[in-house]
Amino acid sequence: MAKTMTEDMKTGWRFIDNDGAFRLDAPHRTSYLYFPLVNEAGMMSVVTPTLHGDCKTGQNSFLTLPVSVEDLHNTRSARNFWVRIAGYGPWSATGNSARQLAEAGEAENQDVALEAGLLWHKVIRESRAAGLRAEVTNFVPASSDQVELMQVVLTNTGDRPLTLTPTAAVPIYGRSADNLRDHRHVTSLLHRIRTVRHGVTVQPTLTFDERGHRPNTVTYAVLGAEGDGAPPRSFFPVVEDFIGEGGNLEWPAAVVQQGMTGAPAGSAVDGYEAIGALRFADVTLSPGESRAYVLILAVAADGFKQSGIEASAGINELVQRYGSAARFAEWLDRTRAHWQAKVAPLAFHTADPRFDGWLKWVTVQPFLRRLFGNSFVPYHDYGRGGRGWRDLWQDCLALLMLEPEPVHDLLFSSFAGVRMDGSNATIIGSRPGEFMADRNNIPRVWMDHGAWPYLTTRLYIDRSGDLGFLLQEQTYFKDAHINRCQAHDEAWSAEQGTLLRTRPGAIARGSVLEHLLVQHLTAFFNAGAAGNILLEGADWNDGMDMARERGESVAFSALYAGNLADLGQLVLALGRLGVTEVQLAAELLPLLDTLAEPVNYADVTARQDRLHRYFATCSHTISGDKIKVRPADLGRDLAAKADWLTAHLRQHEWITDRAGYGWFNGYYDNDGQRVERPDGPHGVRMTLTGQVFALMGGIASDTQAQAIVRSADRYLYEHRLGGYRLNTDFGGMQFNLGRCFGFAFGHKENGAMFSHMAVMYANALYRRGLVREGFRVLDGIYQHCADFATARIYPGLPEYISERGRGLYPWLTGSASWYLLTLLNEVFGVRGELGDLVLAPKLVAAQFDERGQAAVAAQFAGRQIEIVYHNPRRLEFGAYAIRRIAADGVDLPGARVDQGVRIAREVIAALGTPAALRLDIELDEG
Repeated sequence: MAKTMTEDMKTGWRFIDNDGAFRLDAPHRTSYLYFPLVNEAGMMSVVTPTLHGDCKTGQNSFLTLPVSVEDLHNTRSARNFWVRIAGYGPWSATGNSARQLAEAGEAENQDVALEAGLLWHKVIRESRAAGLRAEVTNFVPASSDQVELMQVVLTNTGDRPLTLTPTAAVPIYGRSADNLRDHRHVTSLLHRIRTVRHGVTVQPTLTFDERGHRPNTVTYAVLGAEGDGAPPRSFFPVVEDFIGEGGNLEWPAAVVQQGMTGAPAGSAVDGYEAIGALRFADVTLSPGESRAYVLILAVAADGFKQSGIEASAGINELVQRYGSAARFAEWLDRTRAHWQAKVAPLAFHTADPRFDGWLKWVTVQPFLRRLFGNSFVPYHDYGRGGRGWRDLWQDCLALLMLEPEPVHDLLFSSFAGVRMDGSNATIIGSRPGEFMADRNNIPRVWMDHGAWPYLTTRLYIDRSGDLGFLLQEQTYFKDAHINRCQAHDEAWSAEQGTLLRTRPGAIARGSVLEHLLVQHLTAFFNAGAAGNILLEGADWNDGMDMARERGESVAFSALYAGNLADLGQLVLALGRLGVTEVQLAAELLPLLDTLAEPVNYADVTARQDRLHRYFATCSHTISGDKIKVRPADLGRDLAAKADWLTAHLRQHEWITDRAGYGWFNGYYDNDGQRVERPDGPHGVRMTLTGQVFALMGGIASDTQAQAIVRSADRYLYEHRLGGYRLNTDFGGMQFNLGRCFGFAFGHKENGAMFSHMAVMYANALYRRGLVREGFRVLDGIYQHCADFATARIYPGLPEYISERGRGLYPWLTGSASWYLLTLLNEVFGVRGELGDLVLAPKLVAAQFDERGQAAVAAQFAGRQIEIVYHNPRRLEFGAYAIRRIAADGVDLPGARVDQGVRIAREVIAALGTPAALRLDIELDEG
């Protein structure tokens, strides 16, 4: 379990409060660390222990230089705060001076520590030689402003007075990330640089990127004030003037050479690289005395109008709002409270306090991905903003646990991204219901996309009881791509918009249920030669992208099969609402083949023919006609498809090797050949993905489930990586399968310990009752990530673990949502079932504290509920059962279900008016 506090201090970060704040000594001695700062207004920042990183509001509006992960140690461009110390010389509060870098190591004569919390970042650096300490705190305030705040507090730690000349220095890039290597110098000629009373502003005259030449309205600013609000004394607004001839940002002439004076407020310079270099008045600090300075890094979408020396009202307002030590402290408290409130609805108590604290950082990760998308942090340098289709639905899993109120509207608007051919828009805009086909309008279909909306919708209905959601009508997405992006609608034009219409010209609408059917039925009939669903552009593993013609995803065929079976059961529940028939688009009837014209599912050609017959009816418009189907008939049709596909997978895709190990094949390549096999020139081929959905979807029998665990432990488990590899080594490039095999084995999608699929494996194991095996997966990931000496990451989940054990691509990963969902629904057994509360814990003995308690705080039925399990004898899972459930000492009625108890929603609603509720659950032998 957890390491001791003494060991923590030696090996890495340690928590310093109960709210997730942690401390890391000597953070600058670890490479590639970065920390996210963000708000809902759209300001996105990243800071490192040396204050490298960037600050932006989007792909085309970077205030500072855009950085990828290697830039964190390569570039000299960073937030800096210089202090020229009389009798000592230049010193950087952020560690970015040539002298400090040259002295790095044990002889550097300075102490450095990092403290960080939700979502603030502080670096404490002390020069023992100079007798000066700097505390540099950064955060993005929880406000409507697109600003990052930075405070530097200088303290004399020596025994004699120190005379200091402070100079803030933040280079202002001020344009699109595209301009890094596309007219970098030319776009600097667009800069209109002005000094105002409190800082430097830059407003380019126009944009010069992929959008074309357009007037620019965005202004970038670096503003500053002393702790009492006093403005800087002068400014160095141009990089080449600040660094001087032969100088650089780590040894700038304006700091190194004595006597250099900057420009006054009211100066104007055009056409140069800019920097927010702010010279403050000299100050003498007595021993123990401190002085604070506040910087405001701001982006204004509509610009700041200038009026001589005085700044516009907009800049004055920012300075008044943030520009003093008192206002900085006030906004820091507000921002801390804001993020604590965000994570508060879901909190865990186990035997390991460090694990509980670590989970706070996992809990904040879904918010980070919603705000950053899959872009704008150093490792995620392949994105240009926005979220993908899969990200949207999986992030909603966490929102259902943390912020359930807006999820109904978000889910409903998102179904408008589904095309009538079963594919979907793949990029989600910043506004609800805003979609596009893909970056640069690239037509591509990920065959798994149709499966995720159902999982999220089912979770929503189970937690809310809102069966009527299935009957709400939504529009369909329409563009030129048809037949799952295999053809082009020549009759469509952009002027028609992105809404599917009926032939009479009305906007086509269908129920949410109809949208789910479209996604699953088209996938089912889109069969490959082996009878599984075609891989198309790729599935969850984006790297499986070179088998578009004949590749098949057996793994996600299993997920679709499980969804079809479950959806078939869900439509029967509509009877609770008195629904005797549902209305569906008439075009769908051929795909509900058992109701009219049955198809032999084993005949791949027949399945494909039926699908293309359907495509022909909805390629440009649809009729607008509806058919009425009884839920029982619809349920039987879906069950028939699920049963056939399940039997097919069990019979044809199960592999065994000579040693008796067995597992499911996950893929077929573009030659139509099975990918996974028990032997070959490079040994066993096995994927974790192929096992996860066979387990989760109920495809694997109980015997097969046990065999999968044994095989995964034999061929995929790697203790030094914290868990299970995504695949075995396939032995070099697989040009008939996907680009991911061009990656070095053990990295990213090619054989890494990929957190997302590993966590889903744990989820699947818990669902199948393999509790100890599931716990081993979750605990292994945590233990590895919490071992800073190996993982080298801050608290939280990375996307994957490298071959050397380092956590890579931290912060933005869908695995966070699945980790939380698995803990809540499976481990603590707190889940919904068509609106009722089901309690079925699967906690192992080691998870109960010394009192035999384990607890979770969660939202359900519109109220906050603390659920406390009492297992005083610390019985192991399988040896205990729920004996009593009490609310404030009053027993609650419940019906036995499997290994748990189901409590009707009405019972919870009747428990008085307080928003918070505590349930005590006694566990004993059973």
